[in-house]
Amino acid sequence: MKNLRSLARQFALWGVLLAVLAALSFASDPPAPAPDAQRLNDLLTRTADQTSGFLDQFSDVKCTELVRQEKLGKDDKVELKEESTFDYLVILTNTAGELNLSESRIPVHEPKRDKKNTPMLLSNGFATLFLVFHPYYSEAFKFTLDGEEVIGGHVLQKISFQHVPGMKSPAALALRGREYPLELGGTAWIDPQTGSIAKIQAGIADTLQDVGLKALSSEIEFAPMPFPDSKQVYWFPTTARVEVETPRQHWRNLHQFTSYKKFSVSTEEQVIKK
Repeated sequence: MKNLRSLARQFALWGVLLAVLAALSFASDPPAPAPDAQRLNDLLTRTADQTSGFLDQFSDVKCTELVRQEKLGKDDKVELKEESTFDYLVILTNTAGELNLSESRIPVHEPKRDKKNTPMLLSNGFATLFLVFHPYYSEAFKFTLDGEEVIGGHVLQKISFQHVPGMKSPAALALRGREYPLELGGTAWIDPQTGSIAKIQAGIADTLQDVGLKALSSEIEFAPMPFPDSKQVYWFPTTARVEVETPRQHWRNLHQFTSYKKFSVSTEEQVIKK
């Protein structure tokens, strides 16, 4: 009987020890991500990869940009309109890990200014708002799934994004010689299979009221642009609508991008012997 009692106590102790080990093992394992969180992470990864590849392509093409600038009055009536045409390209530099994009616009047609020299809105850089999803900037945004929508026969996943205050931003407001990073928030429509961005709507909250900016909103649409020498098809900006309002002024600009063409630049270095 003593042996049986001793054996029973040993089994009981082993049972407790195994239960403790199992609890410790369970506690040390990270919890499995929720299905929506995993789906969001997978889509963000595909979009980041797609955006990185597209950025290289975008900096290797030029296009024609038509810009219509509108000054709005009461009831959003157009008081003044100007149209310009440019040869447009994006110049990409990456020095010491610092990503920098600059737009080059060579005027093809510029309007004559009105006699009153009415100030118009200059809206540059909105065609590159896809950088929200680029690995260089994506850590500065919070992303959430926001349902699905069918556009042009494509089932697209909507992802909402909001800039994290204090982090770097791909857009800024230039005013009186200073730049104010924009805390952008909005929604992107993304092909869930490829990670291609079809549309972005973005704006800011009332974070720049103190410098006179009441509201800013934008919408950028993209479309696939195949090139004969590339198997991969990327979606390029086709339109960008920008609207800005101050307590006394209201502007609306429309950018249209057409005639995308690849270009190449070659350089030669020669050493002159003396």
